[in-house]
Amino acid sequence: MIVDKSMNAVAPQPLTRADEAFDCLQTAIVTGDLAPGEKIGEVELCARFKLTRGPLREALGRLESRGLLVRRPHAGVKVVSVSADELMELYRIREAMEGLAARQAAERMTDQEIADLQATLDSHETMIEEARGQAYYQAEGDYDFHHRIATGSRNAKLAQMLLGDLYYMVRMYRYRLSTSSGRPHRALGEHRRIVEAIAQRDGELAEFLMQRHINAARKNIEQKISDGLLDI
Repeated sequence: MIVDKSMNAVAPQPLTRADEAFDCLQTAIVTGDLAPGEKIGEVELCARFKLTRGPLREALGRLESRGLLVRRPHAGVKVVSVSADELMELYRIREAMEGLAARQAAERMTDQEIADLQATLDSHETMIEEARGQAYYQAEGDYDFHHRIATGSRNAKLAQMLLGDLYYMVRMYRYRLSTSSGRPHRALGEHRRIVEAIAQRDGELAEFLMQRHINAARKNIEQKISDGLLDI
């Protein structure tokens, strides 16, 4: 008897209205449409993003659990924000932890995973060109270079730390910083060199290049803050 395996495949679940509200608001936070520290109200959000109250409330709860929103008594709900010093410390933590993730990815990612990651960077290049080199937006999950490296490390504890609250907090600032003139192409080039080191199974070089990549991003932040171009 021939069994049609496709009959056993699990179809992807359609997005609920709460999922759509969550995706909409998270994107708005990451891209800065909802700015760090901005106070938000349900009525305003419903009107601004064409949402209904029930799904919005569920989405707000999920965003709060991810650390992207903070709720304080008598102060309402605000988009999370960090000080310049706190942001610098987050990047120093990333430098060490993502360097280790890149080293272990070079040792543990499969050839197919590396090929898929290279293909993802090709799609990133297309996106940057469509944005005329002015932005480098990476959607959450497998489309995100740093997410793929963290999961590719096969280090569950490390991935858990990198892809928890730290991941969502940093994404807010990564996008804002990617809009610097010339930065999207430079960042993509740095990503490609890291993947080349991983493909060569050179963990030491992959770690060094990832640390240098994040260090360059941190210095970019410091310069923008110094020049008054980044309000934190």
